[in-house]
Amino acid sequence: MNQPHSTGKVYLVGAGPGAADLITVRGARLLQQADIVLYDALVTPDMLALCAQAEQISVGKRSGQRSAAQSHINTLLVESAQRAAIVVRLKGGDPMLFGRADEELNALEAAGIAYEIVPGITTALAAAASTRQPLTKRGIARSVALFTSSTAPDEAEETRIPDCDTLVQYMGGREAMLTAERMLSRGWSPDLPVMLVENCSRSDEVIRRVTLQQLAQEPVSATGPVLVMMGEAMRQRINAGH
Repeated sequence: MNQPHSTGKVYLVGAGPGAADLITVRGARLLQQADIVLYDALVTPDMLALCAQAEQISVGKRSGQRSAAQSHINTLLVESAQRAAIVVRLKGGDPMLFGRADEELNALEAAGIAYEIVPGITTALAAAASTRQPLTKRGIARSVALFTSSTAPDEAEETRIPDCDTLVQYMGGREAMLTAERMLSRGWSPDLPVMLVENCSRSDEVIRRVTLQQLAQEPVSATGPVLVMMGEAMRQRINAGH
């Protein structure tokens, strides 16, 4: 491994959507070898059991709750690599999608820390499997957009609605109702099928079917992370189990 100076190496590992057995083999192996693991709020205890030998540092970021500032996380990553050989930054889903990886990679590069990225199953794909609803369908949907309403401090808060056949909104709990209102105002059909997936892939997973009109009229009630999938591809199949 190419390790500049005498520092360790940082691995940005995707934990997947939640279930411990949906992490990749490479990711699980690195957890078992890690000296230090910095993990997100959505990482489950079952996942952390894979790295019982490691020093575990919570750097969770949850909407509306007190969480570690990104600058502090960046500093912790660099400091961890300066005192340990194998450091794992364990991120929910895939590290390169809505995981603020760019900021952490910039910090590591500036400090001359070697790193590697290990992809994970992003929640949109896990939710499609859980609901048995493909995100694409021949003749109905051939484009998919993954988006979020979460914004940076200096970014406009208005959600930009992608122009795609299937829309998947991450972190869509409180923001989903506003998104639906904006979609209706822009001409989307009120009966557009919508699927809400809470705690995807976990034992307490909840799946709900609504229409775009219903989503616009009632806030999403949930205690865990919610993924919102919208589009004609979400219309219930004849023999579907959900």
